[in-house]
Amino acid sequence: MEKLDLTTPNITDENVQKIAELFPNCVTEADNGKTQVVDFDLLKQELSDNIVEGNKERYQLTWPGKAESLVTANMPINKTLRPNREESKDFDNTENLYIEGDNLEVLKLLQETYLGKVKIIYIDPPYNTGKDFVYKDNFTQDKAEYDAESGNVDEEGGRLVSNYDSNGRYHSDWLSMMYPRLKLARNLLKDDGVIFISIDDNEEHNIRKICNEIFGEKNVDMLIWNKEAEGKSGTLKQTSRFRSIHEYVVICYKNKSMVYFDKISEPLKGRENEFQTANLAVNEQQQNNTHDNFYQITSPNGIVWEKHWKVSRAEFDNLNADELIYWGNRGDSQPRRILPTDHRRMVYSTSIIEKGGTTIGRKDYEMVMPEGTFSYPKPISLIGQMITISKSKNETVLDFFGGSSSTAHAIMQVNSIDNGNRKFILVQIPETTDEKSEAYKAGYKNIAEIGKERIRRAGEKIKEDNADKDGIDELDIGFRVLKVDSSNMKDVYFTPDNTQQSNLFDLASNIKDGRTDEDLLFMVPLDWGIDLSVKIERREVAGKTVYFADDDYLAACFEDNLDEDFVKALVKERPRKVVLRDSGFASSSVKINVGQILNQSSIEIKVI
Repeated sequence: MEKLDLTTPNITDENVQKIAELFPNCVTEADNGKTQVVDFDLLKQELSDNIVEGNKERYQLTWPGKAESLVTANMPINKTLRPNREESKDFDNTENLYIEGDNLEVLKLLQETYLGKVKIIYIDPPYNTGKDFVYKDNFTQDKAEYDAESGNVDEEGGRLVSNYDSNGRYHSDWLSMMYPRLKLARNLLKDDGVIFISIDDNEEHNIRKICNEIFGEKNVDMLIWNKEAEGKSGTLKQTSRFRSIHEYVVICYKNKSMVYFDKISEPLKGRENEFQTANLAVNEQQQNNTHDNFYQITSPNGIVWEKHWKVSRAEFDNLNADELIYWGNRGDSQPRRILPTDHRRMVYSTSIIEKGGTTIGRKDYEMVMPEGTFSYPKPISLIGQMITISKSKNETVLDFFGGSSSTAHAIMQVNSIDNGNRKFILVQIPETTDEKSEAYKAGYKNIAEIGKERIRRAGEKIKEDNADKDGIDELDIGFRVLKVDSSNMKDVYFTPDNTQQSNLFDLASNIKDGRTDEDLLFMVPLDWGIDLSVKIERREVAGKTVYFADDDYLAACFEDNLDEDFVKALVKERPRKVVLRDSGFASSSVKINVGQILNQSSIEIKVI
């Protein structure tokens, strides 16, 4: 029952609403927490016959908090990743990673190790529906006091809040959450890498604009997904006019000219009457032998054509690999580009109607996790299509909104079908589950626990269902769990000027108490750019425990009383890089000698 207001009318808000009715473009979100405020510069222009002087116009998307989100993306952090063998599956042999922590921090931690190495990113971020989406950022300092009092911050000052549509920063907060993550994600993509983003109508228009800004407008495409593909589900968004049966997949390329998806048709060879061709060479009068696209092409029968072409060498090689180059009937003509007349037979449609909808996604999940529900998991067939059309049988796939681990499930499923060796990196913040939910009652206290258990069960089921298939025993269904944590090093390690005589005895070791050798070991790849999924072998060298990683590329020892004899024995193992504890040498003179021995052997050394 509605209560009496018992307050006088807010005349200002009423006036703003009246202006919004007349000039909706002049009312926007603001950084003061109000839902709607008037943009007076725009209002002046609406009420003037002449151009009103003001800020210089430019084509851009902006919002309160955009500058802060950019600063957030570039700001360094002092965190590390700690391995957890107990929660992992086949820790020593798997090449898959499950990283538990805030994805903004994880993306920063991965910048050195996976810079330009990821072929595919698929994310299903929280939709901005006016309901809960929890995120952690530090760029809303004007609300710091309120957040602290309301309990909406964690111990490090990051916001953990729900974004209701009554929030004055409804769109702005969501954009500020996504913007730095997408900027960092782009850095991880290979030159021919692709990111797929599932989204709905609430923010589709905005995310496309920030993708245009981050990736370049020419590097962004859009697909429409029929989420009701398997029939009416009863959970669809209903408006007063239309029933919503669609969502979107935004596709962003690192460099679109280098990306060619798999085709769904048979090769064009022998079907010359079904296509047209176009000249690949620039007109003779515009030929430029200093242009980057001036290079030689050798035809199948050995004739060399050296010209200024309309496409780069990489683009030509992709077209040729896809059999989209016409060499003439005898293979001796100047190469021309094939233009299929029936494009539907060549590429996938921008409308995805055959890959299942939300009901299928829920069934995929409940097939292995029957004891609890999960909100709108994507069908593994949809994610599988994104993976397979990208021609990646031996690549790394990243999902930094891991959720229920649909992406990991899809990768294992696709690998079992085409004998691929795709590897996944899933990232999920340990967001707590609702105490009233079935998942919580089943013992899953956070989303990460649900995701890890789904991978365990899905992998075993895939192997069971394909037990008779050759090579199924080699399918990688494991994952190595890493968790974001504070640095392994004591704070004073980074701020020696603050050291006081009274606490010198506490600083005999610069390593935090409770940190293991493996904790220290996994800190090294983050600094040296070594894959976090490399094989690790533990061996004894001159009585000391040494960890060898990546086929002996790296050797790490964190024991004390290291001397010249140990280092000479270590050199015989032929590592290329060595990491030791700074406090682990038997004496200062030993430390100097060790450095000389390793340098003479062309072995790079670092200490922690």
